[in-house]
Amino acid sequence: MLPILICCFVSLAIVFERLWSLSPTKIAPPNLIAEVWLSLKKDEFDSKRLKSLKDSSPLGYIMASGLTHSQSKDEMKAGMEEAASHVIHDLERYLNPLGTIASITPLLGLLGTTIGMIKVFSEIMIKGTGDAQVLAGGISEALITTAAGLFVAIPSLVLYRYFQRRIDGIVVQLEQQSGKLVDALHSGRQVDVK
Repeated sequence: MLPILICCFVSLAIVFERLWSLSPTKIAPPNLIAEVWLSLKKDEFDSKRLKSLKDSSPLGYIMASGLTHSQSKDEMKAGMEEAASHVIHDLERYLNPLGTIASITPLLGLLGTTIGMIKVFSEIMIKGTGDAQVLAGGISEALITTAAGLFVAIPSLVLYRYFQRRIDGIVVQLEQQSGKLVDALHSGRQVDVK
């Protein structure tokens, strides 16, 4: 039971941290591209503003990387893709441990049940099957670990899948916003940056 309880607390910590960290407005502030475009059009973009943009959010980090490589469209895209890979890696932080917890806790529960059943059968060997109440109590106690393992695993797996899907949505949003900046800087057509 102790390993299952530890997994439960680790899973809860990861879930709360990811809920806090994966806020879409925190990752891609809604008006950031418009602010950057306005600063670029007014020619108010300097190294201080670039550093501020880089530190502001993950989207800002991607845009700042693109702007430092803005000599050509291809260089800008390459710089943004490299920065995006770092951002995606950060977004996926702690998801592997959450997935591992979802996978191992049923196995830990099954291990606990197996050990419990071994103890029950050892008692049967020593004392016989005369007292059915003791036998039933031992079996139910052994099954508690399986139930506990499943109780931790099921929500962990659901939340693991939820966070994966949420990250996929955020990545699409980051790609769209980054693409708008590239198009705005390197194409002759009008681009809506809002």
